[in-house]
Amino acid sequence: MDEFLLEAFRATAYYVSLDTVTWATIRVDLPLPRELVSVVGARPWGFITAWNPQARRRPAAENLAAQHELLSALKNRPDVDVYAALGVGTSGWAEPSLFAIGADVAVLDRLSRDHAQLAYVHGHADGIALLRLLE
Repeated sequence: MDEFLLEAFRATAYYVSLDTVTWATIRVDLPLPRELVSVVGARPWGFITAWNPQARRRPAAENLAAQHELLSALKNRPDVDVYAALGVGTSGWAEPSLFAIGADVAVLDRLSRDHAQLAYVHGHADGIALLRLLE
């Protein structure tokens, strides 16, 4: 991954919808926001998407179909809770995403690779948000 793209991932604001009016913002290399700590508890979590594999734009219909597949895969796991999310970069790049509580890195790696993603953000409980590169 080139430095420009790596910096874009690091600078992105990762928003999680807790309900119809409450959003929490995750930032790479910072602790999980207080609003999410009580929701996550002691479990692992990940912020992932199926949109725009390999950081290349593709038609909305393909993105939506892939995102539905990802959502179904997560919802089929009884140990995972899923929240709607949105990643917004400083350049205006935005991607609908999912915040998955209870999914460990093995699950997140597999799902992210299945959808040809370059990276995702993850952590454990109230720890630091980490950027995980998959190349």
